Amino acid sequence: MVDQDPRQALARHLRVLREERWPNMKITQPQLAQALGGERPLSVPLISSWESPSNPKIPPIPRLEAYATFFATERSVAENPPRLLSPAEMTEPERRAKDELLRELMGLRNQAMSATQTPSPSPEFEALSSGPWRFDDGKPITIVCAQLPQEFLARMPYTDRDDPDFVELYTYSDLDSLFELHGHLRAANPTSQVEYRTAHRLQSDDYTTHLVSLGGVDWNRATVSLLDQLQLPVRQVTNWDSPDGAYFEVEENGRTIQHQPRLDEVQGRKILREDVALFARAVNPYNRVRTVSICNGMYAGGVYGAVRALTDARFRDRNATYLQERFGSSETFCILSRVRVESGSALTPDWRADRLFEWSRD
Repeated sequence: MVDQDPRQALARHLRVLREERWPNMKITQPQLAQALGGERPLSVPLISSWESPSNPKIPPIPRLEAYATFFATERSVAENPPRLLSPAEMTEPERRAKDELLRELMGLRNQAMSATQTPSPSPEFEALSSGPWRFDDGKPITIVCAQLPQEFLARMPYTDRDDPDFVELYTYSDLDSLFELHGHLRAANPTSQVEYRTAHRLQSDDYTTHLVSLGGVDWNRATVSLLDQLQLPVRQVTNWDSPDGAYFEVEENGRTIQHQPRLDEVQGRKILREDVALFARAVNPYNRVRTVSICNGMYAGGVYGAVRALTDARFRDRNATYLQERFGSSETFCILSRVRVESGSALTPDWRADRLFEWSRD
C-alpha cells in the first residue's frame, strides 16, 4: 500500500473536521467560508482547494488557527451565520481543545510542507509579510517626525546646516522610534519606497502615501492635523505646568476620563515610570486608497512603545492578532495603552493586558 501524500492527509483531516466533528451537524463549505472570513467571507473554491483529494493547497498558518478556533466548540455554530469566538469569549476547556486541534493541524501542515520540497517560510518571514505594517499595494510609505525646537538644537553639536559635520537626523525628534519603524517597514514592504521627513519638510506628494506620524501635538504638526481630521474620541492635553500635568483625555460611556503618565521624584529629578501611548489607524483623508497611522505618547517612551507594539518580535504577533479580532475590517480605530518604563527603557505593551481605551468606526 502506497503511503498517503502528507498534503492529502492534511486535506482529508480538514474535510473530516468539517463533516464529522459534530455528529449531529455537518458544516457546509459556504458556512465555513463565512465563519473563517467574518465580514470578508472566504471563497468556497478556496475551502475546496484545501480539501482537494487530488491536488490540495496548503492553508497558511493563520487559517489553521481559525480552523482550530472554530472547531474547538459547538458554540461556533450557535448563531446564524456561524462565527469564530474571540479568545475572551472562550472557556478554559475550549481553549485547551483549540490548542490540541492546532497542534494536530500544524503537525500535518509541517509534514505537507516538507513533502513539497519547498522550505517552509520562517516565522519571521510570515510575520513580516502579514502584519499591520505590511501594505500589499507596494505603494510609497512616509514616516513623519517633528523637528526638535530651535532652543534644543542650539545646545546640540552638528545641528547647524552650515556646519561641515551637519547630521540631519540629529534634528529629528523620536529617533528611537524612527529607527525602529523604518527598518521594520523596509523589511515588511521590500517593494515600497520608505521615506522619512520632518513635519515642516513634507511635500505635497508625501501626504497621499501611506503616512505614519510619530510623536505628539507639542511639536509634530502632522499629528495635530491628522487628529483634527480623524475626529477620534481621544484628545492629547499638554498643560505641562498645570497641577494635572499632561494626559490623554477620552470620552467613554458619557464620561470624560484622563489617562496620565506616572512619574516619581528621585533626588529632585522626575523619573518616568509609566507612559501612555496612542496607536491609531485610519483611511488617509488625503487619499482614500492609502492609510494613516499615528504612534504617539506623552513622552518619547510612549511613542516608542506604540511603535514596538507591532515591531517587537516577542509581542507583535499577539498584538496584531488582537487588532484583527477586535477591529476586523474597521476603517478607523485607535487603542490607548500603558507603557511601563524600567531604568529609562520603554517596555513593549501587550494590548490584551495593557490597554486603557479602544474605539473603532466602520
